[in-house]
Amino acid sequence: MKAVYCEKLGGPDDLVVREVAEPGPPGEGQVKVAIQARGVSFTDVLMIAGEYQVKPELPFIIGGEGAGRVIEVGPGVQSIHVGDAVLTPGGCVERVVVSAARVTRLPDGVDLEAAASFRSNYTTAYYAMQRGQLRAGETLLVHGAAGGVGLAAVDIGKLYGATVIATAGTDAKLEIVRQLGADHLINYTNGFRDAVKELTGGRGADVIYDPVGGDVFDESMRCVAPFGRILVVGFTSGRVGLAKTNHLLIKDASVIGFTVGGLQRHDPAWAKRNSEILMGWLASGRIKPYISHRVPLERAGDALKLIIERKVIGKAIVV
Repeated sequence: MKAVYCEKLGGPDDLVVREVAEPGPPGEGQVKVAIQARGVSFTDVLMIAGEYQVKPELPFIIGGEGAGRVIEVGPGVQSIHVGDAVLTPGGCVERVVVSAARVTRLPDGVDLEAAASFRSNYTTAYYAMQRGQLRAGETLLVHGAAGGVGLAAVDIGKLYGATVIATAGTDAKLEIVRQLGADHLINYTNGFRDAVKELTGGRGADVIYDPVGGDVFDESMRCVAPFGRILVVGFTSGRVGLAKTNHLLIKDASVIGFTVGGLQRHDPAWAKRNSEILMGWLASGRIKPYISHRVPLERAGDALKLIIERKVIGKAIVV
């Protein structure tokens, strides 16, 4: 079977597709899954470059989000059955044996590609809105709105009943964001502060969701509403933003950092509850993951190139 390895730190061209032995039968409490769709993200780009906070030992199989069907069940497993559609860790490999406790059975009717594309982005966006205490009727400003975590934030923000202002770098990307529910669109090539002020009657945005950092964060500080909250999601610009505490003082505003990994470590019950809620929303169609690119397993590196080149809208998946 095929597996995509990072054998040395670098870029997508350094990845290696290997033929490896299929894992043996599952042991006590384990299941074997045939993975059919895999989600990749900017996190994978950072990880293969050695720039992510989690640094797996080389060599490692890239990716961590998979969806497929159970093909074998080990002794002692009662909640998962052969033929079940599941979310599983494993990444860019064809089959994997994992603990049954680490797979999540998908509700009937959930598409495997949609399942592989939603978990990391929507888990991030949902937890962000909880940390930012977004309320119905407030204004949510989403930066990088065409990216995976950005588009998920637009979707979740509308579910919360917020007015969503979305920013992106091209009109073509903004058109997709508009189709997926954003109320107002801003091409931030020439800045966004004045447009946000105009759209909010001079008040600014109540919650600002920022996966970009750098100059975008700095300008966000100038259009946050009184009592507003800026959510630090990441730094795709390559530069962290610097919060000016005098601005926060004058605005009675907050800058909030968060990580889904931290939530899972410190409050696993909260994380589990969020996962169950999101799965229910996915099954009922209340959230709608968007997939812009589907790439064959043997060309998984191309999916990461598309992310680096900012061509992905929503999610790229490896099939």
